[in-house]
Amino acid sequence: MSQTPYKILIMGASYGSLLAVKLALAGHTVKLVCLPAEAELINQEGAIVRMPVKGRDGLVEIDSRKLPGKISAGGTTDFNPADFDLIALAMQEPQYRSPGVRELLDAVAKSKVPCMSIMNMPPLPYLARIPGIEADACRDCFTDPTVWDSFDPALLTLCSPDPQAFRPPEDKVNVLQVRLPTNFKAARFASDAHTAILRKLAADIEAVRFEVDGAKIELPVKLKVHDSVFVPLAKWCMLLAGNYRCVQKDSVRPIKDAVHGDIEASRAVYNWVFKLCLSLGADEKDLVPFEKYAAAALSLGSPSSAARALAAGATNIERVDRLVQTVARQKGMQSDAVDEVVALVDGWLAKNRSK
Repeated sequence: MSQTPYKILIMGASYGSLLAVKLALAGHTVKLVCLPAEAELINQEGAIVRMPVKGRDGLVEIDSRKLPGKISAGGTTDFNPADFDLIALAMQEPQYRSPGVRELLDAVAKSKVPCMSIMNMPPLPYLARIPGIEADACRDCFTDPTVWDSFDPALLTLCSPDPQAFRPPEDKVNVLQVRLPTNFKAARFASDAHTAILRKLAADIEAVRFEVDGAKIELPVKLKVHDSVFVPLAKWCMLLAGNYRCVQKDSVRPIKDAVHGDIEASRAVYNWVFKLCLSLGADEKDLVPFEKYAAAALSLGSPSSAARALAAGATNIERVDRLVQTVARQKGMQSDAVDEVVALVDGWLAKNRSK
């Protein structure tokens, strides 16, 4: 437990509440930026996270009101970024250009407080930290690239949002359910001092034991800090082989079916993205082997959030598919399967926008 709790601001309260609860369990103070109805509910009834724990039946429920650290929530104008030790970005990439959010993000950049993104889509300034990627050539993969222009790449890191979680439709918006309780994997910051904050948070989360029925148990979903800037890119292979391949011409399918419907096709896409990451400078140990991912995908019985958003009529989603295609072109690489995914997503977006 920290002597002095860190103060952490998290932009986005759906996925962000998972990280928030883990941090509050470890005694830290977390403020969530979210919509007014969400903020009111979290402040009154807490943030509720339910997760599976190995060796136990059912789900373990964590109520943020009963934790050693404090979680509270507010809107985009309720917080001054300079008051915090660390800021986490947990919204979907298209949301950062929304009125209010955009101004807060700019204030975050100008505050010079270290910032950790837990988006699938790496923010533009993070791409600038990766040797072998020409970040400026990737601008058209972003909904609005200008929102990132005030950031110093040295103050931004990326954390792979590997745990799978969703808001159960039958519950209130302060409830989050974890489907796949894997770890958050963060790359270090450029500076040792900022990286030390992450390592301290990781150690505090690791040390926590949570009481259930009188027994103190270890909860899954840890924060792991890595020296390699490539570790969070391991998610790219998974997104291209699974999440984006949920999108079909006129329908969407579960991740499990996208991966296991034609396992060899999935393996080929996965290994092609894997090879792309190696060509940028990643080490094999930074990445996740296909077999391990395919086994995890068996438990993912619903379509990815990107596919669900398209099916619900979204006019913008995170375009990691297009980003991977663009970065590959910089390396002289091309994949028919990836080109097809990009074309399908483009088609859905065009159809949704025309409505």
